[in-house]
Amino acid sequence: MTAVEPALGTPFVPGSTVVRRDIHLGRVWSAQPHRAISDTGTRVELGYWPGISALAPTTWTRALRTGDDTSRKDGLADLAAGTWELEPWAWRNTVLRSRFDLTGEWFSLHHFQTPAGEPLRLYVNFERPAVRTRIGIDTLDLLVDLVVSPDLSGYWWKDEDEYAHGRRLGFVTDAEHRSVGQARERALGLLQERAGPFAAPWPAWEPDPAWPLPVLPADADRADPG
Repeated sequence: MTAVEPALGTPFVPGSTVVRRDIHLGRVWSAQPHRAISDTGTRVELGYWPGISALAPTTWTRALRTGDDTSRKDGLADLAAGTWELEPWAWRNTVLRSRFDLTGEWFSLHHFQTPAGEPLRLYVNFERPAVRTRIGIDTLDLLVDLVVSPDLSGYWWKDEDEYAHGRRLGFVTDAEHRSVGQARERALGLLQERAGPFAAPWPAWEPDPAWPLPVLPADADRADPG
């Protein structure tokens, strides 16, 4: 199947390559190629699965390889200072179906499952509102996350310590902190009411066998790709 890149502002065709990127200080902090599942114009759903090669900060990939959490903490200082470096990293183990609302929402929703389709966890990622680009969507992960059990019966907060450290470093500004606080309340309210993105049953999904692994375009590491 040949991926077709749409013009800026038009919905992505199912199966096309969509690059989700984190942008900070005018630089790319991460870039992951996905396949479009659906795109209503205001909501984009993407698929991501093992073997896909992305760009990630070297401090983060080092922490994953070695299990040394010090490297990950150093990465926050690099992120705040704008001094990070990128390297390729292949996604492992889990399949993701992700939902991004292009309506000013400060969080996205990610369903993690095994390659065999077994639900693992639902992940609410707090981030800057996603913006559509020519090659995909740009946002910025703001460190704190809400992890929810597949049946929505339980939840817990993840990386509160990283979020607090990001606040101390000035990476998360006061204005962003207020927006994240409001988004946390909104996400919890929707979860407790089983409303919005939590109203639907678990979205059973697997990559189309006809889809090759999506590949990053050559200019994905440029904050404003031509």
